[in-house]
Order: sequence, then structure tokens, then C-alpha cells
Amino acid sequence: MSEGPGRKVVNLALQGGGAHGAFTWGALDRLLDDEGIEIEGITATSAGAMNAAALKQGWLQGGAEGAKASLRRFWLGIAGIDSEFSDAMLAWLRAVSPSPAFIARALELNPAVLAAETVTRAFSPYQFNPFDYHPLRQIAENLLDYDLVCANAWPKLFVTATNVRTGKPRIFRGDEISPDALLASACLPTLFRAVEIEDPETGRVEAYWDGGYMGNPALYPLFYETEAADILIVHINPIEREDLPWTATEIMNRINEISFNSSLLRELRAIEFVNRLIDTGRIAAGTMKRNRIHSISDDALMVQLGIATKLTPSRALLWQLHEAGHAAMDAFLREHRDEIGVCSSVDIRAMIDAPPI
Repeated sequence: MSEGPGRKVVNLALQGGGAHGAFTWGALDRLLDDEGIEIEGITATSAGAMNAAALKQGWLQGGAEGAKASLRRFWLGIAGIDSEFSDAMLAWLRAVSPSPAFIARALELNPAVLAAETVTRAFSPYQFNPFDYHPLRQIAENLLDYDLVCANAWPKLFVTATNVRTGKPRIFRGDEISPDALLASACLPTLFRAVEIEDPETGRVEAYWDGGYMGNPALYPLFYETEAADILIVHINPIEREDLPWTATEIMNRINEISFNSSLLRELRAIEFVNRLIDTGRIAAGTMKRNRIHSISDDALMVQLGIATKLTPSRALLWQLHEAGHAAMDAFLREHRDEIGVCSSVDIRAMIDAPPI
């Protein structure tokens, strides 16, 4: 694979985070406007995996415009907005929506949200959800064409879930990606029963939880199964928060953020270590793959949000997240596009607090 003049080939790493995945939708919308950037592979978890599947389906149907339309249909479906009235609805939401922080606090104090939180702390989903209802199943089954999602074509998809019995990540790829695989990647164990999928190699039925516990998302498939060395990570879980959590909800939210970022930070540490070995000549050039890391995020927005906004797809907030993601990707492309194919645009060592060489 060679990159021609002005042509950039990248891999994407899309984090999970429930309804906050609308930020990634906006980021992808903007990236798809850049005709000089081609996507070889996408590794993704939870909402990131839904975004990845919608993007690939649309890309194979109609290129960049098809991908943007597919992502739009998916998220309007999440928001429950009929496409016939979507433009008018979104314009109205843009004009009247309160601040993200206000929406977050309102949702946290909503009696229905508080009641649901109490139930999930006292009972397991095997008790309060005996019929195994999953609100995303109908969308995952009806809005996605798996002949396209699983096609042997760019972008390659890698979807992460966590094996409940072994505690190891499971990467679904190719025709392994199914509605159940996507739901497994998004299966929060306090809300949903583990998703059971037969392992084709062993014939054993394995149970899976959210992939964020072991890979949010897993980067290593990109090391071994793609040629592109540039990884664009779309972050929707803030790595740092200045204010200490005090309430039970704030503490639980921060625990989830730390847990869901820990595997990503470990893999970034591995990338930094390999890059350092190459730079210092301790391993021969070409022996291992040197990866360049780029980051798209808006922590100033995300620290205003929490568990309630991840689990409640507020129409107003989804649109605000989309616009924030679009703006974050636009800023990245204006400031760092020329670094793609040349060097990392983030200081990996600072991100992982690595010791000096």
C-alpha cells in the first residue's frame, strides 16, 4: 500500500460510551468530507462499533455521501426522529436546546432515571429483565445490512467484546460481525444479560459483556491486520477530570471512565515502547510496525456529562454532541492533517506519563 501525493490512509479507533457516541457520528461526518483521506481499518467498541458498521454499510452503498447518510439514519433512529421531519426537528433543537451540563443534571434528577438506577443496583438484569429485552436490537437488526457490514472490503472492521468466563477480549471481524456481536460489544452487565454467541472454533456458546472493559477500543488488530500506521482515536471518555467526584453517581461515573480508558492507555504504552525501541535502534527498522497516534476529543464538553446522558438518548444532546464532534474533527484536520503519514500529532509519552528515555 502506498500513499500518493496528498493521499492519506488511516485507521480509526472509535470508543464506546452509549449515547455519547453521537460525538463520534459528528467527527466521522466531518472526516468523510475530506476526499484525500482513506480509511483502511476501524477498530471499535459499543457505540463506536455501531458507528463503524453504519459507516461501512453506507460507504459501500454510495461512498462518502452514502456513509454520511447511513450514519444519519442510524442516529435519527436512536433519537426516534422520523427522517421526513428530521431537518425541521434538528433545526428546532439547535435553536432551543439548553446547555449540555443542564441536560445532564436534569437527567440525573429525573425520577425515572433515579428509579432505574435503584433497580439496577438491587437486582440483576436476569431478575428485572426476564424477557431479555434490548432497546438496540431492533435498530441493529433492521437498519444495518450485514452483507455490506461483513463484506471483504475497506474499511476492515474489528469489533471488541469481553468474554465473561475468561475475561479476555474477543475481536469479531468479517462475517463474525452480526447483530449479536454488536449488542455484545455494547452489553453493560448491570443493564443487560450477557449476549451468548457460539464460538465457531470450539462449538461452545460463550457469553459476552461490553468490550470497553478489555478494549475501548482494542488497538492491536490494527497492528497485525492493516498496513496503515496512522491511528485516529475518537475519544468520548475523558481521561482526566479536575474535580473530585463526591456523589454516588459521580463516583460510579468516574469508575466507569477509568475502567474504560485503562485498556486503551495500556496499548498506547505498548505503542510508545515499540516506537522508542525503533528510535533508539534497539530493534531493526521494519522488524515491528511503528504506529503514529492522533486524537480527536472535547474533554471540556465530556466532563459536563455522565452516566445518565450515556444511557438516555436525549434528542437535544445527541445533536449537540454531533456538532461538537464535527467541530473537534474539523479543528484536528486544520491543525494536524499534514502530520498524518509523518508523525504523531499527540505526545504519547505525556498521555501515559511515561518516564524519560
